[in-house]
Amino acid sequence: MSWVGSVIVPHPPVILPSVGRGREREIQSTMDAYRAAARRVAEWRPEVLVISSPHVVMYADYFHIPPGKRTAGDMARFGAPQTRLEAEYDIELRRELIQEAEASGIRAGTMGERDAALDHGTFIPLYFLREAGVDAPIVRIGLSGFPPLTHYRLGECVTRAVEKLNRRAVFVASGDLSHKLRADGPYGYAPEGPVFDEAIVGALKSGDFLKFLTLEPSLCERAAECGLRSFQIMAGALDGLSVEASYLGHEGKFGVGYGIATFAVTGRDAGRRYAEQYEDAERERLARRKASEDAWVQLARRSLETYVRTKRPLSELPDGLPRDMTAKRAGAFVSLHVRDALRGCIGTTAPTTDSVAWEIVQNAVSAGTRDPRFPPVRASELDTLEYSVDVLGTPEAISSTAELDVKRYGVIVSCGGRRGLLLPDLDGVDSVEQQIDIARQKGGIGPREPYTLERFEVVRHT
Repeated sequence: MSWVGSVIVPHPPVILPSVGRGREREIQSTMDAYRAAARRVAEWRPEVLVISSPHVVMYADYFHIPPGKRTAGDMARFGAPQTRLEAEYDIELRRELIQEAEASGIRAGTMGERDAALDHGTFIPLYFLREAGVDAPIVRIGLSGFPPLTHYRLGECVTRAVEKLNRRAVFVASGDLSHKLRADGPYGYAPEGPVFDEAIVGALKSGDFLKFLTLEPSLCERAAECGLRSFQIMAGALDGLSVEASYLGHEGKFGVGYGIATFAVTGRDAGRRYAEQYEDAERERLARRKASEDAWVQLARRSLETYVRTKRPLSELPDGLPRDMTAKRAGAFVSLHVRDALRGCIGTTAPTTDSVAWEIVQNAVSAGTRDPRFPPVRASELDTLEYSVDVLGTPEAISSTAELDVKRYGVIVSCGGRRGLLLPDLDGVDSVEQQIDIARQKGGIGPREPYTLERFEVVRHT
C-alpha cells in the first residue's frame, strides 16, 4: 500500500469560527471547499497523514521534521486559546523518511526544533480533517531554501518510506497562494499576484504538477507566494502516479489566495515523472543562456570553472577579448544564481587590478568560493550556475535620496570607515528607502547613525 490521494489546502486562521468570529462567513466558499476535501480524505481511510507546512521552522539548507511522540497546539496566538488539537506522530515512518533522505544526499532530520507546538499551517488542515472523522497519526515536514527539484526529491523519499512500511497514506500540502492579490489586503498588491494564482489554479484543475517546478522564481517572489515548496514536495511524493484531480475552488477576498483541490491516486503513469522533464527543460534553458553569453560573462564563467576544477586561478587572459575589457580599469561585481536564487556575489567598488578583465577573473573566483553567505561552489554545481557581471561607473556623492533611482543607480552608504553597497535593478528591491536600508545593513551601519550617500551606474552583462 502507498498513496491513496493528496490534497492542497490553505491555512487562514480566520477560517476557524473561534478566530474569525463571523468573518469566516466572508470566505464561506473556501470553508465549504475545505470540508469537501476533508470528507474526501475520510473516504480514503488513511493510516497516516504526511503534512508539509510553510510554518514548521524553516532552514536554508535543511528540512526540519519535528521530533517526539506527540504534539499539540492551539489558536492562542490568534485569540482563541480554547481551540486546541493534539496529534500523534508516526515515529517509524519519520525514521524511515530521514534515512531515505540521508541516502539521497538530502539534509533532513529532527534537529533544530524551536517550538514543539503545532504550527497553524498544520493545525488548520487537521482541524477540518478531525471534523470529518480523520484521526490518523501524522508526519510533519518543514520547507527549506533548497531549489525546487530538491523539494521534489524529498517527496520521492517520503514515498519510498511509505512503501517500505506499507502505509495507506494521504499527503496534505498546506499552503496559501499569493499574498498580494489586493491593494487593501494586509500585504498590498503586486501584478504578479494574480498571475501566480492563475498558474497554480491551472495546475490544480489539470493535475499538471510540472508547473510547480517551472514557475519563474522572480514571479513567485514578487507574488509573495506561501505554499509553492509545499506543493513541490507533494508532487515528488506522487512522482509517476496517475491522479484524478478535483478542483474545489479559489478565493482571494482578503488579498491572500486560497486554493483547494484533491488528487485521488488511480494507478501509475510514467509520463508523470516530472523530475526528469524538469531536468531536461533546465538543461535546454541553460544551454540557450550559455550560448548567448557575451565576453564579460564568458570570462567570469571560465575563471570560476578553471579554479574549481584545477584549484588554480587563470594565469593569463584568453585571446580576442574586447578592448573595453583589457584597456579599461573599473570596479566590477560578479553574481552567481541558480534559477534566480543568489549563489554568490563579490565585487570591487573601484579598480584593484590592471583591467576590467582581471577584475572579473578575480571576482568570479571570490563570488564562487569566498562569499561568506554560501559554501564554496562544487564542481557538480558548475553547469547549473547563471552569471552576471556588473561593471561599475565612478561613484558620485549625492545630498538627497531624490537623486537616487533603484532601477538606474546603485548606492553606497558610508559611516566612518564602514561602507555598504547595493547594485541597481535587483529583484525585490522596489524603493529607494529599501535600497538604502539593505546597503546600510550590509555595511553594519545602525539605523540611527549618520551616513553619507553615493550613487553609481553600472553596465550589466548577462
